Amino acid sequence: MHHVNTEQFLAGIAGFLGAYYVFIALMNASAALYLWSTKRDRALIRLPGGLSFTVAALWLAVSLFCCLVAAIAMSGHPSTMGWVSIPQFLRDAADAAMGPVVYSVGSVVVFAILFIGRKFFVKPVVAWAMLNLSLLWMGFSMTDPDFAAIVTKPDNVPIVGMVLLLGFFTWLSAYKAVENDERMKNGEEPTEMLEQEKVLVWPDLVYTELICMVVLTSVLLLWAILLQAPLEEPASSVKTPNPSKAPWYFLGLQEMLVYYDPWMAGVVLPSMVVAGLMAIPYIDFNKRGNGYYTIDQRMFAYLVFQFGFLVMWVTLIVMGTFLRGPNWNFFGFYETWDAHKVEALNNVNLSEYFWNDLLSGAPKVPEGAGLGTQIGYILLREFPGILLLVGYLAVVPPLLAMFVPFFQRMFVRMGFLRFMVLTNLLLMMALLPIKMAFRWSANLKYFIAIPEFFLNF
Repeated sequence: MHHVNTEQFLAGIAGFLGAYYVFIALMNASAALYLWSTKRDRALIRLPGGLSFTVAALWLAVSLFCCLVAAIAMSGHPSTMGWVSIPQFLRDAADAAMGPVVYSVGSVVVFAILFIGRKFFVKPVVAWAMLNLSLLWMGFSMTDPDFAAIVTKPDNVPIVGMVLLLGFFTWLSAYKAVENDERMKNGEEPTEMLEQEKVLVWPDLVYTELICMVVLTSVLLLWAILLQAPLEEPASSVKTPNPSKAPWYFLGLQEMLVYYDPWMAGVVLPSMVVAGLMAIPYIDFNKRGNGYYTIDQRMFAYLVFQFGFLVMWVTLIVMGTFLRGPNWNFFGFYETWDAHKVEALNNVNLSEYFWNDLLSGAPKVPEGAGLGTQIGYILLREFPGILLLVGYLAVVPPLLAMFVPFFQRMFVRMGFLRFMVLTNLLLMMALLPIKMAFRWSANLKYFIAIPEFFLNF
């Protein structure tokens, strides 16, 4: 954010931050009151004299802390706002360390940690603590002009809300699944099987939908009053916005354009996703886990879906929304979006690596050659990539069925056709992280590059 007066910025955002921290304080005070009134409170630390520090006391302490932070934030003075801000050296270190590689690999690591430790992370006290930490991190970051400019942009405000909602519903489903898995290990039924009471459409469902409609209408009216519509200047063919971004639900596809040709990122891969979803009823042979939440009984399906959705889709949307700036360069959370930032990359095709680095040079089509001769030379030139791709999609599935016990059992139960469909869908999904890894490590542009016919892969 260029030419920002720090005092004016802090004074302008002080009211919002004060209300923000008051909201967090009320949220934690309500949680403490709920635990105390429902007698669900429990001791965290045993103190001398028969006393104990309880969960409700913890959230009450967090509420009091947020009240103190709100008072400091509402001052808007630079000398005091430093107490409720992330130190500059930490912001600089985060920006220096952040990049597409760190972000993507970090997303995979976080996903693995959350999955392996799911029994710990789904505990309400842990999930609530993580929510508080994320909200406090966002509040402490809002004193940075660059961070605030991105997060408070009217286009991006709904994305922040959707990320929080996604986190909540992911936690809720995992919490119920872990609870059911523990119950079934003890020989008990899933919790859904205990609730067999019929709920009628009228009046139960209709009343619920009516209430939701009224609440959502009120929220949208309030939203429209408080938040300016994200309208920009009239479109012009001689002045393109920089960065020019797709709607949020297409930002994952736009990020994939960094690694694939438009026909691949915008047509083939999305079509494969739709085809894979359509194929699930025909390739899924696991009869368990229907009608109730579970992870242990559907481990493979759960991991594939969550990795594909959270790591390979949601994280790309977040990256495209908050971390991709002018010229589609990558910027840290606290980094100024500088349109003059240049990252020179010399991307090389696989055929160029093979012919130019390993051999004397790529075969060239003779001048005046016919279409058949041109195609023959192109196939010869791209032979390494074609061989690699065919081997990846045609040879890897049989190898998995022969040497990996898990896929051996799957092949026996599914048969050849269904197994090949499943494994090829998985391999196509894995192509994105594989392509990303090759781009980062070897500046590889395409496995198969046929620009003569606008066909690159």
